[in-house]
Amino acid sequence: MTDDVPTTETGDSAETDAAEQPPASVHEGPLTEKLEAILMILDEPLGIVALAAAVGSPVPAVRQALETLVEDYDGAGPTGRRRGFELREVGGGWRLYVREDYDDLVADYVGGQAPARLSQAALETLAVIAYKQPVTRSQVASIRAVNVDSVVRTLVARGLITELFTDSETGAINYGTTDALLQNLGINSLDELPPISPLLDDGTDGFDEGGSGEGSGCGSPRGSPRPGRPASRRRDETQ
Repeated sequence: MTDDVPTTETGDSAETDAAEQPPASVHEGPLTEKLEAILMILDEPLGIVALAAAVGSPVPAVRQALETLVEDYDGAGPTGRRRGFELREVGGGWRLYVREDYDDLVADYVGGQAPARLSQAALETLAVIAYKQPVTRSQVASIRAVNVDSVVRTLVARGLITELFTDSETGAINYGTTDALLQNLGINSLDELPPISPLLDDGTDGFDEGGSGEGSGCGSPRGSPRPGRPASRRRDETQ
């Protein structure tokens, strides 16, 4: 007669069970706190799938955690205390915003802290937005060939540009200028901005501008305006 010996899992079965367990998150902590850490640094709304990937949690769990945060910030959570900011879903993405009640307070504070003069980078970015609006941050960065995130934040804080709308497909924010820019420039509308084309190089510098029929014929006829430059402006320059 043999005693019954309790069976134990073999190495293979233990490895199989371990493989079925979801990988533990590298960043430990409550899901709501991890979401807050990501939301705090966002400049533009981030979709729920991207948020789930950032915190390493399933989408349904992230959605529930976001709803919990919304209730908490609005004063419907366990603390019952409303915050000065709110969590909103805008254009298919989530982002923290200053509560509307405190917009004027924040604007006054930021305006008081702003330096008197804009940097060269800020002026160049402002010019691109003024002429190309509505325009997204990535489009401005493509034109200037540099990252413009901090510069755009500065211009928004100074009240010179504002968020016009969010693209329904990409979620990108489109920016435009404000009346404050018109006041600083001393103009009534954007139509009074100087045209760009007369200020750009037309590519004819260095070619012969002799009369027609002379030289290689590459130059413009003497006395005629260069391509892309209005004849009236040409006359003003020669007067």
